Amino acid sequence: MSKYVAAIDQGTTSTRFIIFDHGGNVVAVDQKEHRQIYPKPGWVEHDPLEIWERTQEVMQGALKKASRQYTLSVTSDQIAAVGVTNQRETTVVWDKTTGQPVYNAIVWQDTRTDVIISKFAKTGGASSSLSTGQDRFRKKTGLPLATYFSGPKIKWILDNVKGAKAKARKGELLFGNIDTWLIWKLTGAHVTDVTNASRTMLMNLKTLDWDNEILKVMGIPRAMLPEIKSSSEVYGNITTGALQGIPVAGDLGDQQAALFGQTCFKAGEAKNTYGTGCFMLLNTGEKPVQSKAGLLTTLGYKIGNRKAVYALEGSIAITGALVQWLRDNLGLIQSSAEVEALAKSVEDNGGIYFVPAFSGLYAPYWKSDARGVIVGMTRYVNKGHIARAALEATAFQTREVLDAMRKDSGVKLKTLKVDGGMVFNETLMQFQADVLNVPVVRPKVAETTALGAAYAAGLAVGFWKDTDELKKNWGRDKEWTPKMSAKQREGLYSGWKKAVTRTFDWVE
Repeated sequence: MSKYVAAIDQGTTSTRFIIFDHGGNVVAVDQKEHRQIYPKPGWVEHDPLEIWERTQEVMQGALKKASRQYTLSVTSDQIAAVGVTNQRETTVVWDKTTGQPVYNAIVWQDTRTDVIISKFAKTGGASSSLSTGQDRFRKKTGLPLATYFSGPKIKWILDNVKGAKAKARKGELLFGNIDTWLIWKLTGAHVTDVTNASRTMLMNLKTLDWDNEILKVMGIPRAMLPEIKSSSEVYGNITTGALQGIPVAGDLGDQQAALFGQTCFKAGEAKNTYGTGCFMLLNTGEKPVQSKAGLLTTLGYKIGNRKAVYALEGSIAITGALVQWLRDNLGLIQSSAEVEALAKSVEDNGGIYFVPAFSGLYAPYWKSDARGVIVGMTRYVNKGHIARAALEATAFQTREVLDAMRKDSGVKLKTLKVDGGMVFNETLMQFQADVLNVPVVRPKVAETTALGAAYAAGLAVGFWKDTDELKKNWGRDKEWTPKMSAKQREGLYSGWKKAVTRTFDWVE
């Protein structure tokens, strides 16, 4: 009898395989990093074959760790199903026959498609049902024109890799975000789910199918694209390796997986994930809500044959990545965990603000020509102030997103559920509660992204009966309540808003 469900959590910097029990508790986890490739300023790539290799390694590694930690070893036949969750928008194009990528994966943070984006914003219109400008595709896709999304990345590969366009027209190339790439390698099925498809700028929000008009505009052959499925169904069985024969039955983009793992099943429930970037999602129910405040309209999840659930999303490009930058580029800290102690060595930010627009600004601005700044510098400022300003940047950016969500949805959040690596930074979480003026709650199982994918897979094979059963698994670990005065809160936030304007129009 199956006792466990597992998930592949393929992130921007590493890949993990986590095994969960019926209560949603972590039984075993294995994790391995992969290289970050920076060929030019603003370009970010991964090697898809390295990611596949790491995926196989962590699947075996977690099984071995489980066997060492439990008297009864966890065998592959005790795992009911595997779910997949992934860094979204990261784009892979590969040869259908050989399985070889034609180019490195172009990562979601990559800004090389800015010329394509500018061109799309200026052209089009009259003879088309699509408008012009940054919102040209927004009505159909819920997304503004931005370098973030997969569609323009596919176009870049077809335009710049020798022979790729001709091979794509002949039906010899396949596209996928990382979920599709891994499911194809695991099972041979060329599929994606609605959440990942909604991040390509190629899927129509209402039909939940690829939009022929946008495909034509971008010059992308439909034959390249995976079949769009629900987030919870059996896509195929694993054909090789330690888990051969086990069904892959869940697929959710990482932020939607966290929404699902946090059991935000009702309209008006929201979560914020603090990882490489920061992503707040608000469940808006079974109808898409078009944003007027710079948010993305996206798919939340779709369980089997049930109606799709939509969400509003505020995406922030650089949060945890800023701490990594302090470590790797400046050498201010030796490990990411040290940033909190350094930030606590000072009482406040010393009058400085750090706006990390390294990949432009995402929600609610969507300015790909912005670049990072530190403002308010004096000789008084030391490395402690820089560390504190780096942490505060995450909280301020989250406040901007929450303000936009209130405008769009009319929902006033009572609490914010949080997850991701940065939620163990007590200083950041307290400052977040202070800046938002709402309680911030961390769940007992902080691995909500992987848990969401495991939940989707488990529901598909009957390991869990329904979402009510999943709700019972959620438990509160810690809560931070606001302690800052309204005057101080608004004064600090006003300084932040002023600092953000200094990043605008930097790239010409």
